[in-house]
Amino acid sequence: MKLTSFLCLTILVTTLISKSFAQNKLQSSSFITFNGFSSNTAEKLGKNEPVTVAFLGGSITNMEGWRGLVRNYLNKTYPQIKFKFINAGIPSLGSLPHAFRLQRDVLDSGKIDLLFIESAVNDHVNQTAEQTQHRALEGIIRHTLNKNPKTDIVMMAFADEDKNDDFNKGKIPTEVKVHSDLAEYYHLPFINIALEVDKRIANREFTWKSDFKDLHPSPFGQQLYFNTIKTYLEENQKNANKKPTGNLPKIIDKFAYAKGQYISITSAENLNTFSITKNWKPTHGLEGRPGFVNIPVLESSTRNSTFDLIFKGNAVGIAILSGPDAGALHYRIDNGEEKMIDLYTQWSSSLHLPWYLLLGDQLTNGTHKLSVRISDQHNPKSTGYACRIAHFLVNAN
Repeated sequence: MKLTSFLCLTILVTTLISKSFAQNKLQSSSFITFNGFSSNTAEKLGKNEPVTVAFLGGSITNMEGWRGLVRNYLNKTYPQIKFKFINAGIPSLGSLPHAFRLQRDVLDSGKIDLLFIESAVNDHVNQTAEQTQHRALEGIIRHTLNKNPKTDIVMMAFADEDKNDDFNKGKIPTEVKVHSDLAEYYHLPFINIALEVDKRIANREFTWKSDFKDLHPSPFGQQLYFNTIKTYLEENQKNANKKPTGNLPKIIDKFAYAKGQYISITSAENLNTFSITKNWKPTHGLEGRPGFVNIPVLESSTRNSTFDLIFKGNAVGIAILSGPDAGALHYRIDNGEEKMIDLYTQWSSSLHLPWYLLLGDQLTNGTHKLSVRISDQHNPKSTGYACRIAHFLVNAN
């Protein structure tokens, strides 16, 4: 056989194989696990009652894409129903921030019927410890269900290239496993879009580089996300008459952030060179994040500035705005050992990033004192010693 004929045959076979893969697309339902879930939202939709839907996540949730498509789908499919949609997506934020902002950004809006949660991408990017992920997500689940036992919670894991690499090595990414394990234990549906994207790429339905393009999905990727979530909603509606699974299971980790909340910066005491800027705006010509601009901020750029915070709870932290001049802090809780923490992040040179830091965990329930001092040292890449606190974080008693 001539070389040209061989090449033509090879091309023909490759084309036929590719078409075969394309004609045998995977089913979205294969990546949805219901875990014995009973849907109260489906029942309300069946009775034409008002429904509140909340979306808790990072930039993939905040950006126009799958969230808007879900909103449009529900409005079009159930035109007779009054929907309320809450966009609680904030870029860069993962499970730890979600646990402490849940009350203000979601639950304070009233009874939530359907809550979509995703943090697998940002938890990986932010290098959130597995235990912290678990405590945060379990805290979100329990906080939500303690507030309204009839809230339907949908756990989701979105895709990134590192997760593709893990799956291809036969490994379940840590962030995906945490979401999956908690969904199974609490009998919640889990949508594993991270696995779906990897499997569809392996099935030659599309490529990451040409079609999906980024962890912030292209319109193609957003449509894929929506298609699977729509499949969940369609299947979910069939569960309208299914009996509930029972009471809230026993807590797995007693230190889960099930009562996470913001504490006002006005609670700080004994201010030494710290002061509150009532309407903080980004500096250095950089941007901030939605919800973290034009807000009160407790700040100082002076070395050895101090303050104290008296709080009740078993965990405490700070939500800071970390820009190019972010410094470092020395801190201690009660009469404990003094520790130091760097406020500068790998993104601080280009953005005033909302950054959530736990300063104390696994504390005894009761009243504690947090003492903070700006260090006279800072990250070599930083241009200053600034500490800007938007919120105190407390897991209340």
